[in-house]
Amino acid sequence: MTKFLFKNIQIIQTKKVKSLVLFTFLFFYSAVSFANFILIPMDAETQENHLKAYGITYWVLTKQQKVQWLLNYRGGSFLMADAEDIRKECMIRGVSFEVISNGEAASILETISSPSQNQESVILEKAPKIAVYTPKGNLPWDDAVTMVLTYAEIPYDKVYDEEVLNDELLLYDWLHLHHEDFTGQYGKFYGHYRAAAWYIEDKKNAESFAQKMGFDKVSQEKLAVALKIRNYVVGGGFMFAMCSATDSFDIALSAEGVDICEPMFDGDPSEANYQSKIDYSRTFAFTDFTLERNPLKYEFSSIDMTSKRRIAKEVDYFSLMEYSAKWDPVPTMLTQNHTALIKGFMGQTTSFDSNEIKPTVLIMGQNRSNGEARYIHGVKGKGFFTFYGGHDPEDYAHKVGDPKTELDLHPNSPGYRLILNNVLFPAAKKKHQKT
Repeated sequence: MTKFLFKNIQIIQTKKVKSLVLFTFLFFYSAVSFANFILIPMDAETQENHLKAYGITYWVLTKQQKVQWLLNYRGGSFLMADAEDIRKECMIRGVSFEVISNGEAASILETISSPSQNQESVILEKAPKIAVYTPKGNLPWDDAVTMVLTYAEIPYDKVYDEEVLNDELLLYDWLHLHHEDFTGQYGKFYGHYRAAAWYIEDKKNAESFAQKMGFDKVSQEKLAVALKIRNYVVGGGFMFAMCSATDSFDIALSAEGVDICEPMFDGDPSEANYQSKIDYSRTFAFTDFTLERNPLKYEFSSIDMTSKRRIAKEVDYFSLMEYSAKWDPVPTMLTQNHTALIKGFMGQTTSFDSNEIKPTVLIMGQNRSNGEARYIHGVKGKGFFTFYGGHDPEDYAHKVGDPKTELDLHPNSPGYRLILNNVLFPAAKKKHQKT
């Protein structure tokens, strides 16, 4: 799988170190000669606002300028041509930067290109167009991705079922899914919130929309959405999912044509022996899981580790895997950070049982002592997907109705950096026609 991943990004390699540095400079700056460069460091010591640094990089890409992502160099720094407007924008947004000479930039690239260094330079070419799958109404929880995109000043469009069913995903390079239920069981909130006004309204709206689109049940409509998203990824799109969108998406795909919903969800009993009819070959990441039959339990399946965890909050961390930057640039990009140890955080789907992850899927972040994966990545057709367990990296036990996280208090959040790595990733991979 490593070789396949390697072929799907724009990266420059050569056997001769000097040729690499020269060719990179000629390719990257062939249009005009620059006296200086801007280096945006991403290490813990010098960067004042890691999250907004991604926003600066995205902003530069929107100006049709290339950026070099220096993997494993000072926390995954960014190198770009010097310009007065970039300096000003960095100062306005509170992003630390350094102006370096042409010679200093060449020296950095030469060091990075050395076979002795686990570092690499990846060229980011074009700002990816971003879609966030989210309902139009107000629900009593927040989405970590929309919060960090807004904070980093990275633009995105909102899409939901109607847009997905009308094939509007073809307009986007990157799709995010968060606290969502693709199984038609309304998030398994029935046990605690069936009398809540927001739950009743959400159920009513979902049923009305399903009928409008010609479906008898919400579960059928949500499956149709999941299949459209699957096709989007297979055709070359990138999907990033967090919290319950991760396992509920795979469960919906695996249960295609099987009624797994109890009467309070769809008006009729679930199918007899439905567990035996689950088809794991249809899923992206998970296999051999057991579905949760109890409609009163706030859980979808055995994939999630929330109820199995025995970790105190004070020691709840997970570690990022280290990859070869030159030979495994994709997972290296997705794990760039200023620390290898990330604070844990809860969600409806907090983490994934390592025993129920397909062997073709990379586990990029995990808590080995608890046998759980927190951050995983894989390939589906021509596209890519990343699943990130938990709801909000800076809110340990985010609950329904809790206030949203103020990212001004967490500008250097390592957990949020993982999200933004995924946002920039499509800028480095080859573009595929999504059909």
